[in-house]
Amino acid sequence: MSSPGSHHDVDVDIPDADHTLDVPDDLAALIGNLEEASQIPAKRRAADIKPAVTAAAQALYQNGALPDELARLADLLTLRSHLAQASLAELVRNLYPAARVADEVVLRFVGALGHGQLKPTLPLQALCLRWLVMVYPVLENPAVLSRAYSVLFNLLDTAAIRPQLCHLLALVTRRKHVRPFRIQTLLNLARQTGGDPNLTGLLRVFKNYYPEIVVGDITKGRAASFKHPDPAWAQRLDDIQRQHAQRQADAAVRNGFSVNHGVYQRLRGVKAVVPSVRTMHAQENSVTLEEIDSADRLVANLEKIELPTQLVAVLADPLLQKLLLLRPDAEASSRISHWLMACLGDVAAGDADADIFLDMVDVIHEYALATKALPPMLVTFFAQFLAVWDGSSKRDKVLETLSFVPLMEFQELHPLLRALERAMLDNTPLSQLSLLRFYTGLLGRWHAIVQAAPSLDPLPVRSVTHVVEYVHPLALTVTQTAPTVGAYLDVLDFYETAASLCSGPKLLPAVDISIPPPLLVYLVFFGPSLTAASRLCGILATYKRAWEAVMSSAVPRQLSPRERDQINVFNGFLMDLCNCLWRGRAFATSDANAKGCLLPAPARAALEQYLTARDPDVLSLATAFDLSHSPLLCLRSISHLRDLEDRAAEDGGGGGGGGGGGGGIRARHAGPVTQVSLGRLANRGGLKLSWQDYRAGVLTHLEAKGFPGIQELMYNTMKNLMRARQA
Repeated sequence: MSSPGSHHDVDVDIPDADHTLDVPDDLAALIGNLEEASQIPAKRRAADIKPAVTAAAQALYQNGALPDELARLADLLTLRSHLAQASLAELVRNLYPAARVADEVVLRFVGALGHGQLKPTLPLQALCLRWLVMVYPVLENPAVLSRAYSVLFNLLDTAAIRPQLCHLLALVTRRKHVRPFRIQTLLNLARQTGGDPNLTGLLRVFKNYYPEIVVGDITKGRAASFKHPDPAWAQRLDDIQRQHAQRQADAAVRNGFSVNHGVYQRLRGVKAVVPSVRTMHAQENSVTLEEIDSADRLVANLEKIELPTQLVAVLADPLLQKLLLLRPDAEASSRISHWLMACLGDVAAGDADADIFLDMVDVIHEYALATKALPPMLVTFFAQFLAVWDGSSKRDKVLETLSFVPLMEFQELHPLLRALERAMLDNTPLSQLSLLRFYTGLLGRWHAIVQAAPSLDPLPVRSVTHVVEYVHPLALTVTQTAPTVGAYLDVLDFYETAASLCSGPKLLPAVDISIPPPLLVYLVFFGPSLTAASRLCGILATYKRAWEAVMSSAVPRQLSPRERDQINVFNGFLMDLCNCLWRGRAFATSDANAKGCLLPAPARAALEQYLTARDPDVLSLATAFDLSHSPLLCLRSISHLRDLEDRAAEDGGGGGGGGGGGGGIRARHAGPVTQVSLGRLANRGGLKLSWQDYRAGVLTHLEAKGFPGIQELMYNTMKNLMRARQA
């Protein structure tokens, strides 16, 4: 068995094993694996540790080590263990600290230097000293090495670590460290080693402090220059530390309680447009925003804080945003609005580059995300911006920012929407889908506003219905110009949001219901996606519950004339879908309210003739879209029946039977299932199942598989199902 001090083992698995260590992505987990492996001799490990060492080195190179991770790695490197020398060396060479190096880490490395059975090997000590030289500029407290000067100096007689030790001492040495006994020690060592360049270099450092004491020819020999051991390593360290500082700044910028000037460095070209927070001509009894450094101080001085000179900095500075949110100021809003309009005027007059607009979009986008609002002054800015926008540059940011437009009268909102459409729409499905997603996001923000409002009286909530009706033509166009599953799901996203908003108990008493266009409903229902069809049915069930609430005493209002017209249309496609799915009367027009899915009579006759010619005994247009025959549902329905048959066969205790069944059943259904075929199946010794139970089971099966909408619609529409549920 190897002793913990042995480094002759290699970190590889022995031939016994197919086991390989699971290599996690997280550096902390990788360090945990290495810590565990360091306690086990290499020949007794169940898996090869080398992949974990390589992964840890790569993670360190990419992102560096956080303080806690660096402390754990310091322990791993400075305590004798069963990890091989090569593995430890690879970790040291990639030991990039992401932040300042704490004193305890430095002292662990210093304490590991020297001779002893529990000390790291001398080559590893040399690498650790080299690492201390390279991280010296990022030490949290460089004086910690000054306090350990005696320990370091007394190790100079160890030749294996002398080059790195002299370099580190050259960095640390100050006048107080130069003492006669140390000068004499260095001179003696230099003579004994025949003028070691590293000792000569350190003597020259001493001589810089006391030239009259350090004399003799020894300092005139060849001396080490003590250059940085690895400039490329230093550059990578700078990159890692900069990225870490940036991540910390990004995390703090949203909830910071101090002026964040670092944000302007991130804005690059925009920083020339939006000024930073600066307070000029502050009074003696006032407090400037730059003096605030905590939430407590902000609250204590809220009324005393002097507004900064350039209030438009509110677009980029989170602390100023908090101040104006807690202490609204009409004059401040006016000043910001004037600045924005002046910016627009400069561009219109040709005195400024139009790219300023796009730079401003970045800033306003950040502001909207931070405040979850778009003040009227910024809405006015966008109204002007859309007139010169090309419709594609930074489209996602423009649309996401505009989705924060406040709930306002539709007459005021309409010009902005028209300007947006003129700028964006280019007769391509992509632009139409982008615009539709914007309207979905807008209704989602309004939903949050409505739910948070203590009262709806001050809110122009009727704009919700106007916007939904305004989007109907766009949604219908998308279903025809982009008849794909993705486009259908985007359309359903909009109507799910609209249905949830309009049918909610808070808004339903105040706004009219606006249903989707019938043609859109039929196009999605007969589309290629079961997910889309299920979601459509769920949306219709939501609308149905809203109609029932308005027509009952639960909602204190009457149907409007427009709603009375719409309810007849709604009943029409509700009946059509039930005829297709449940009643086996697809495209019928004889039932009350049925519209035949708007399929023209000649087309219906041609389809019926085609199906009759194919297989008159099985195929029928009336049942072609029910639970058993629909192209979207047939696999799910027969899967449900197969599950029932399998369970029945298991319950029967096994054994042979006709049709391949078990002891419980002697025949299996070939599919598709009809009411007649279920009766025949039972007569042949197959599963005994009623037509009603079969269909109810298919609905339950669909819900279990993630398609609840069809069941929801059927149980809210078909009276026999409603009675069964109540029973």
